[in-house]
Parts: sequence; C-alpha cells; structure tokens
Amino acid sequence: MPDAQRPGRDLRNFVLPDIGKLLETGDPWEPCQLLDSFGVPVEPAALYFKDLMAADCSPLTPRSYGMDLLRWWRYLWALGIAWDRATREDARDFMLWMKLADKPVRVHWRHRGKDPSEIPPPRAGRPAPGTPNSVTGKPTVGTKYAPTVRAHCETVLRSFYDFHLDRHTGSLLVNPFPLVRSRRSARANAHHNPENGYKKERTGLYRPKVPQQIPRRIPDEKYAEVFAGLRSHRDRALLAFWVATGARAEELLTSQQGRAIVGQQTIGVIRKGTRKYQELPATPDAFVWLRLYQEEAWKKGVPRGRAQPLWWTLRRPWRPLEYDAARMMFNRANELLGANWTLHDLRHTATFLMLDDPDMPPVYVQEILGHKYLSTLDIYSRPTRDDVITAGLAHHARQEQKRNSPTPALPEPAYNPDSLNILFGRPAT
Repeated sequence: MPDAQRPGRDLRNFVLPDIGKLLETGDPWEPCQLLDSFGVPVEPAALYFKDLMAADCSPLTPRSYGMDLLRWWRYLWALGIAWDRATREDARDFMLWMKLADKPVRVHWRHRGKDPSEIPPPRAGRPAPGTPNSVTGKPTVGTKYAPTVRAHCETVLRSFYDFHLDRHTGSLLVNPFPLVRSRRSARANAHHNPENGYKKERTGLYRPKVPQQIPRRIPDEKYAEVFAGLRSHRDRALLAFWVATGARAEELLTSQQGRAIVGQQTIGVIRKGTRKYQELPATPDAFVWLRLYQEEAWKKGVPRGRAQPLWWTLRRPWRPLEYDAARMMFNRANELLGANWTLHDLRHTATFLMLDDPDMPPVYVQEILGHKYLSTLDIYSRPTRDDVITAGLAHHARQEQKRNSPTPALPEPAYNPDSLNILFGRPAT
C-alpha cells in the first residue's frame, strides 16, 4: 500500500525516550558528535557535520542541526527504524507528532539523577506557559513545539537526507522529507519576471506555516528601569553597548579589549554571518561604564591585554563571559519588572532608535546591523504592538469625547426680509 494511503501510527501519547546525546567537543575539526545510547558516534551524522564544516559553516551550525537530528534519531530508536529505511509515512507521523505533542520537560542540571519527590516545585506566581506577558505583551514559552522549531527541524532533516542521497549512503532510495509536488521538477521562481517581486513558495511537504514576527522594542522608561536593576558596572556597560551598537549578543561578548577604541568611540566585533571584522559606533556613556568596569576588574586580577577577552565573569576563577551567563544576568533584571524581554530585543531597540532619526539614512543602519539586503529593514516599518494599542486607545478616547460633548444649538429658521419684500413687491426699508 502506498505511504499516502496508510493510516499511520497513533502517536498522541508517544513520549520521546531520553537516550543518546549531542556532545560538544570543542574540536574545530569535529565540533559536535551525535552519540547513541552506548556513547558511540552516529556515523551518518558525523559525515554530515564534517560536510557542514567544509562548507565554511559556523561551529554553532552543527550544534543547531544536531539537536534536530538527535530528536529524529530518538524517534527512530524508539520505533526500531533504521535511519536509511525511514519512509515518507515515518516522516509524516514524526512531523504530526511534533505538531501535537508536548515538549519534554527539561530537568535542571542541579536536580538530574534525583528522586522526583526531592525536586522542589516551580516557584508560584509564574504565568502559565504560552500566556502573554503583562508588561511586554510577548507570550511566554509554550508547552508545544513552536512553528519555527518544526520548520527548522524539517529543513535540517530534508537537507540531511539530500546529502546522503547524493553520496548513495546505505540503502537509502528516497528522501522521507520531500519537497512539495510543484517544486520537485523545477527550482523556486524558475520563470520569475524581473518586473515583479519574488513570490514565497513552500519548499518542504511537511514544512509548517511560520507566522512573521514583528520585532519589539523596549520603551525608554522600561529600559531605564531595567538598567537600574543591574548589579555591576560590567552589566551596565554590556547593556549600553548592545543598545548603542545594535550588535548581536554573541558578537559583542566575543570582542577583545584592544577592539574598544575610546578615541574613535567605536568597538570592533566579528560578524556572525560573514565573520568579518567591523567597527561599530557607540555612545560616550557606554565607554564610561566600560572604563568603570575595567578599572574594577583589573584591580581584582582579571587578565589584561589587547588580545584578551573584553568581558569576564565577576568571580574567580576568571573565565570569559559566555552567552548563557549574560542571558541569565538580563533575565534577573527582567524579573524585577515582571518582563520577558530577550537580549535580541536590545538589537531591535537599537534599530528602532536609529530608524526614528530622520537624519540617519537607512543604508547606514543596514551597514551597522550587518544585514545583507536593505529590504530586511522593512519589518521595522510596520507598526509595533505598543503603537497600535496607543493609536487605538486614542481613537476610542476621541469617539467618547465626541459622544459626551454637548451638541451645539442649531440656529432657528428665519426668512430674509429683503427676499420677502422682493417677493411681495414692497419697497425696501
């Protein structure tokens, strides 16, 4: 029976087993390894990761792709399916499971291996998963897999099987994650008219629809409150640089001490995509907080040198500040306001501030942000949630004022005396 006619498995109550893991080796030749339940590397994934690194991908790419492959491999292990014997029916059931199933609850590393009765319950007062935050309006992390996660997983698995189909690996005959039927015989926009824009075409057959998210900015008064909740000069300097430069969180965290040029009021970063060095302008306040942080850190014994990292931990042993530690720092300041902004919202805030300046050409904003195309800034031209709500409330206020205002008295109808004299032939007075 063809795959399209099979009823498929009922996986509504299926729980993904916690077997295997993705190991970060720190080796530039092989940054990540997908290990099975016995700790043995999965050879097809290792070949795919090596091909990614040879294509000059970032070391973070195998880690991102490896998380999707680990989820797929756990699914195959649980059902006893060989990776090269997976059919389109298996891929269909897997994507349907991701759509309907709850994400596995991740146990904190401090409580791993403990009895469930010994694990403290979650703190009271936290909003339910998926509910909008009362301060930012952004929904909290839900219990289901987000459409972006499912779309990323489908793309990774489709490219993984395409790679092995080209190499004729194993007994693989077809890609279980195919393209849509209209795309299997031609490339996207094959007969595109140059006078028209490019239309969006679905690529994967099981790829979900991903809603376009509108970037959010942190209002000035809320930013001041978040800034006041920071505990150290280092955190204040980081926040000031993120909002001033619009750099990505990881780009600023990997900067070196010699790249902060006070005389030119710039800080150098390595761009995420192109990995080229670029100097970004910053505010004088950011360099003031940076100097206060450096003087305090150097007195405590933090390594000093032009090639040394710019950002360090606040306690011994001294280690370069990593993204997870910076994210937790920002989350602590968020909790004081009950907000759920992210570090990437600081980049959006910087973009809005630059675009709000009429004397700042958008092409310069594009260069500062490191975007390849100017059209990427189009998403910032759409009204934000706060702007829409403010405009809507102002409209309702005007309507209410119009309804409550007294109606002006209309003048009583009267005849013009001159018109009556002309009508009846009387002389004008």
